[in-house]
Amino acid sequence: MASLWIKRYLFTCVFISCVFISLQTREEVLLDMKALGGELGWLTSPSEQGWEIVQTVVNSSLLYTYSVCNVESTDQDNWLRTTFIQRRAAGAARVLVELRFVVRDCSSFGGASLTCKETFNLHVAEADADVGTNFRKSQFRKVATIAPDEITAHGELRVNTETRALGPLSRSGFYLAFQDPGACVALLSVRVYYKTCTATVQSLAIFPETVAGGDSQALTEVTGNCVENAASQEPPRIYCTSDGGWVVPVGQCQCLPGYEAVGESCQACQTGFFKASQSDDKCQPCPKNTVASQPGSRLCPCLDGFFRAPQDLDTQPCSALPSAPRHLEAVTLESVVGKMELSWSPPAETGGRDDLSYGVSCERCDGAACQPCGERVRFDPPAAALQDPRVTVSELEPHLNYTFMVEARSGVSQFSPQRATSSLTTALRYTDPPKVTSMRLDERGSTSLSLSWAVSRRAHPHAAHRYELMFRKKENNSENDVTTYTVLVLEKSSVQISDLVPGTVYVFRVQALSPLGTPGVYSMEHEFETLPEVKDKPDNSMTAIVGASVGISILLITIAAGLLCYRRKNQSTRQDPEDTYFSSSEQLKPLKAYVDPHTYEDPNIAIHKYACEIQASHISKQKVIGAGEFGEVYRGVLKVPGRKETAVAIKTLKPGYTEKQRQEFLSEASIMGQFSHQNIIRLEGVVTKFKHAMIVTEYMENGALDSYLRDHDGEMTSYQLVGMLRGIAAGMKYLAEMSYVHRDLAARNILVNSSQECKVSDFGLSRVLEDDAEGTYTTSGGKIPIRWTAPEAIAYRKFTSASDVWSFGIVMWEVMAFGERPYWDMSNQEVMKAINEGFRLPAPMDCPSAVYQLMLQCWLQDRSKRPRFADIVSLLDKLLRCPESLKTIADFDPRVSIRLPSTSGCDGSPFRSVSEWLESIKMSQYSENFTCAGITTMEQVLQMKNEDIRNVGVRLPGHLKRIAYSILGLKDQTSSLSVFAV
Repeated sequence: MASLWIKRYLFTCVFISCVFISLQTREEVLLDMKALGGELGWLTSPSEQGWEIVQTVVNSSLLYTYSVCNVESTDQDNWLRTTFIQRRAAGAARVLVELRFVVRDCSSFGGASLTCKETFNLHVAEADADVGTNFRKSQFRKVATIAPDEITAHGELRVNTETRALGPLSRSGFYLAFQDPGACVALLSVRVYYKTCTATVQSLAIFPETVAGGDSQALTEVTGNCVENAASQEPPRIYCTSDGGWVVPVGQCQCLPGYEAVGESCQACQTGFFKASQSDDKCQPCPKNTVASQPGSRLCPCLDGFFRAPQDLDTQPCSALPSAPRHLEAVTLESVVGKMELSWSPPAETGGRDDLSYGVSCERCDGAACQPCGERVRFDPPAAALQDPRVTVSELEPHLNYTFMVEARSGVSQFSPQRATSSLTTALRYTDPPKVTSMRLDERGSTSLSLSWAVSRRAHPHAAHRYELMFRKKENNSENDVTTYTVLVLEKSSVQISDLVPGTVYVFRVQALSPLGTPGVYSMEHEFETLPEVKDKPDNSMTAIVGASVGISILLITIAAGLLCYRRKNQSTRQDPEDTYFSSSEQLKPLKAYVDPHTYEDPNIAIHKYACEIQASHISKQKVIGAGEFGEVYRGVLKVPGRKETAVAIKTLKPGYTEKQRQEFLSEASIMGQFSHQNIIRLEGVVTKFKHAMIVTEYMENGALDSYLRDHDGEMTSYQLVGMLRGIAAGMKYLAEMSYVHRDLAARNILVNSSQECKVSDFGLSRVLEDDAEGTYTTSGGKIPIRWTAPEAIAYRKFTSASDVWSFGIVMWEVMAFGERPYWDMSNQEVMKAINEGFRLPAPMDCPSAVYQLMLQCWLQDRSKRPRFADIVSLLDKLLRCPESLKTIADFDPRVSIRLPSTSGCDGSPFRSVSEWLESIKMSQYSENFTCAGITTMEQVLQMKNEDIRNVGVRLPGHLKRIAYSILGLKDQTSSLSVFAV
């Protein structure tokens, strides 16, 4: 009765549960109990009283289940074995068994509950072939014990679903077996299957269908193939998960040249399009000057007459050859014999390229015969690959015709035999020397006359003519009137003649000379008289005595220079190119006295009286070049309608200023606006009607003199340095004549333009400085730059032109020392103490003796004995006119001028390393040179000679001498070295 009740119960269970069966996607089914129906043919053991098949009709269809329910008997061991299940796919190493079953609650059987079980077991046995009815339990291994999640009791149906994985499987097929130990269970469905990753195309790669991994955690690596017309650097790969999904693609296929990706395929580029490389890019239209391509083209060929350079990409347009240069001209440079400048305009057609260059060749023709110029003619820059449309040609001969061929070239010129060439045949042509039209006396003394002259307007504006000056003493006896001429050949239209007789009339005439030496027409004779000799009177004042002593001091310095100059004038008829560093003496003209803008009740009146107002829209700032006391300083451009665009420096007033700060800021412009001299910074104007006030000055390309000198240490000659000093002295002479005292003359306040011309700037010390990085001495009247200030100005605030002369002496030392800091690293108190005790800065290395003697004159304690700026300008002019006077070098003491071991540390200990020593003499840039040369100890340094220093890699003369002098000082070190060493 129990068995029949269970069967009926299970029939109802099957009918209800069948609606929950669903199909899985991406699955390959090996066994489906429901689909086989009554043809299962499963074996049972024992054949009776064990598992039995039950059938019922559901919706006119027969459903079959297996059940067993021997709960009243002990020691149950009932087996149910399936038929042979073939794996089919060799890769199906792991299969899934899905069971749907019902288990009856043991408590519902009353007394039989003691022997009842609520679980059954799943077994598997592998085989290579079907063994039929040969069933042996020993061949099976247990897979799992199947326990229900829910137990059916009291008429409530509880269907359980369990899925177990079998694997790894290695043989052709297998059997499943279900062992019942004494439960009341019904198998509603048994389904055996494995999962696959379906075939797919990803990133232009084809991957085949793949059996899912045998382990639940394993990924199966699958190698694919690129689609047609695609390739990859490495084979594309992807991973198949145990659940039948694709993950983690590796490697990428790209369409071949001439093909582009469309969906998951590569299609040929259309007509008129191309693709040059294997990539993900799309096809591009053919570039300019190319032939329309065929489908699937890798590139578009150039049209006839168009080319690509070797460095051009296939994606770039094709280029044509450039046309010939235009407007070829030759201009004779009259400043130099045998030199002309060729210039031309770029070609009208460049062929669409920006790598244009020019080549120049030359033929020289003597009569009918022509031959290449070869090395006889020099081109500057070299004529092989010119970037600019001009070249200077030198070493030309005046009597020959020259034919110049200028060729325009580009990166595609090599592909065509045609040449884009223009030619010009010319010869040197010099204009006749101009006529001297007037001569004037600029300055005279008892033994000297300063003259200058002008030439006719027809003179070439860029010609640098030489002049022949003839002069003689005018004699009363007419027979001797023309017999004692002195002839000078000059490079400039001015001259100062010395060693003349006091109170004597001299007759002058001058003519211009062409670059070839052809003389022009002599000017009219002009007569000029020297001043009579001034004799001393017995009742001269003390001031006259002091003045005479100053004159004697300067005379002692310049006697040698005068003698050398006189000998030079009689031995040579042509001055050196270095004469460009001095100019004619300033004309003697009355100057307006300087007016302090602070004396105006309303400072704005002074600003608008002395400074021009500029519209803010006319100024364009370009770059910050520094920072002033009141704000930043910019490089910019001033463009006023009707005037040429000018580079300027723009001082700005920082935001948040007070009205007092604004007036102090603009007061400097009120000062500068009163000055007009080539060695004084020029004021362009001010901006006061804009919310941000500005001062606009001329732009000085090389910046402050001290930093410029440090950047060019050892690169300039003494002659060039003295030329710079002459310009500064001329500017200060002008200021002194206007009764203006600068108070802050220092190399940092001198600006240098692109021609190495120096100009005095920074006229702001009349106000109290808020921040001075150079170090100042505070008094009741403001702050003073100690290192540059005269002793009386420090002690008593006695600022005069004489105190400016002291400062000029310090500037001279800065210039000759290439921007070295005066008094090195001594404190301000040490500097003042040393000066009062008579210490003066030593001569810099290679400083001419005459220049150093002038420094010492500027540093005389008694200010009345210091030279005037007019005297300084005169002396520097004489030194420049006689460069031989600069060859005598002042004594140089390295123990004072260069840091030595005894002063390298507070305890006087020697240098610990070569790099420390080099840093102390500011030559640390050579540390690596010494190391590479194996000079690593100070003992090795002391053994070095000049040749050893050169071999290390020190080439600049100034640097070579600095290091050599330092080694000399190290050898001569004593414990009593000056405390003033750096």
